[in-house]
Amino acid sequence: MISRGLFYFVTAVLLFVGILLVAYQKITFDVPFVPDVQKKIWTVEARVEFEPRSEQAAEIKLALPAVQPGFTQLSQNTASLGYGVNYLKKDGSSYVEWTKRDANGLQILYYRADILVDDSSNNSSMIVPALEPNVESEPYNTAMIEIAQTALSRSSSPYTFANQVIHELNQDNEITSMLFAKYKRAELLVHILQLGKVQSRVIGVLDLKDGRRNQKLKPYVAVFNGTEYKVFNPQNGTTGLTKNQLIWTDNGNSLLDISGGKNALVSFTTISNSVSAIEAGQRKANVDMAAGEELVPLSLSALPVEEQSLFKGLLLLPIGVVIVVFLRIIVGIKTSGTFMPVLIAMSFLQTSLTFGLVGFVSIVGVGLIVRSWLSHLNLLLVARISAVIITVIALIGMISFFTYKIGLTEGVKITFFPMIILSWTIERMSILWEEEGYKEVIKQGGGSLFVAVCAYLSMSSFFIQHLTFNFLGIQLILLSLVLIMGNYTGFRLSELKRFKPLAEQIKIYQNGDQTEREASRLSKELAKIKADPHNTYREWKNEVVQKLNNDQKSQNDQK
Repeated sequence: MISRGLFYFVTAVLLFVGILLVAYQKITFDVPFVPDVQKKIWTVEARVEFEPRSEQAAEIKLALPAVQPGFTQLSQNTASLGYGVNYLKKDGSSYVEWTKRDANGLQILYYRADILVDDSSNNSSMIVPALEPNVESEPYNTAMIEIAQTALSRSSSPYTFANQVIHELNQDNEITSMLFAKYKRAELLVHILQLGKVQSRVIGVLDLKDGRRNQKLKPYVAVFNGTEYKVFNPQNGTTGLTKNQLIWTDNGNSLLDISGGKNALVSFTTISNSVSAIEAGQRKANVDMAAGEELVPLSLSALPVEEQSLFKGLLLLPIGVVIVVFLRIIVGIKTSGTFMPVLIAMSFLQTSLTFGLVGFVSIVGVGLIVRSWLSHLNLLLVARISAVIITVIALIGMISFFTYKIGLTEGVKITFFPMIILSWTIERMSILWEEEGYKEVIKQGGGSLFVAVCAYLSMSSFFIQHLTFNFLGIQLILLSLVLIMGNYTGFRLSELKRFKPLAEQIKIYQNGDQTEREASRLSKELAKIKADPHNTYREWKNEVVQKLNNDQKSQNDQK
């Protein structure tokens, strides 16, 4: 016999492993605990067009989207007929390179990427830039130094310094007019920040707007404070990016480098679409596995659709089993057959609950009448069961035929009822009727239907179906729950009603012959023991000895 300690150890291991598997699916593949959660994926297409130079090989290098918090790139591809394509990585930035030896006429190249809005992503390819020496010519250098000194005196950190510089640049005066005549605003801001020993660089930001075409990158400025940074809008000084803004170039690299071509132009088109969180998590995991991470997918989504549908139903069976075990062992509801209610509940999933209940009661009722007639023929058990099976099949066939004829297509689904189980149920109920009477048949039949309905309500829940299909660790958790409930040997909840008279008596007197409540008496005795344990023990001992002497004396007098 297995010791209790080993039993509890195995149960705890099953529960712990099941929870770990659920956590693994949630963290690694970002599978949500609730169904119908949607994630947004942006499809961004970059269109590159240029005119090739005659008798020169064309080489085009396009910067790819930067790695940044809040986004994860799922896939990328190009459309470039006749071009060689190569993906490169240099100085922390990624590029796609197109090459062709004899390009003629206007050339158009496409790059497309699917980017997932991912709140759990915290990675960034942004590198802290080095401070560059000041090589600006006069009078621009003096003008920038004046702005830097004014802003520096009004600031306390790199970020406030950047705000003050932007404020000074927004002033309409001769200095700013002279500087804007030579420099673009973002580049000018970086130059002035460099003079104040603040590391910064220009980055290219793309606005993600659904269905927008011919978009350009907007210049923003990343200002660093150590290894941390904030993004500033050089026009108005606002910090941060909105959730629909994507950093495309982040390390001072140019968007497009071209050799053997002229009049190059890059434009962007953005489209958003929603996918299920499960699909998004799977695609994200595929990216991680392609990058070399060792991940073990525990999802059934990789199976063919037909097998997925099969397993989706099978994985619901343990839910029904747990319901049956709880209602039979803990609650104490009697059923006809151990797991017959689970199979009936599975049938209810194919039919509707109302029609399933009507069909079950009709088949069992008619089957009991036929079985009662067969009992008078004194048939052997095998023949009797075979006759009942044929009767059940005939009943199911007739119900399906007549309901279809009158327009109730739900009646055809009654064929999902387990015919063999129904036949054995009819046989057991018939024997129970003969031995215990119709009341016990109604009690067990009603209990079976009640358990079947409870199992159906649980298994038909989209939330339960989502959990069992996407988190295989749930099966181990259910197994541990069954083992724990199977170890229960106490009273069933339905049996507690037997103690109602005793409970009423306890409310008056804890023992039938006492005038003081037992709780009050025990409280007094406990206080007495705490106050003087030795004398209390001595008194009790004397009382017992005196009682024994009195009993002995009474016996001697009777003799």
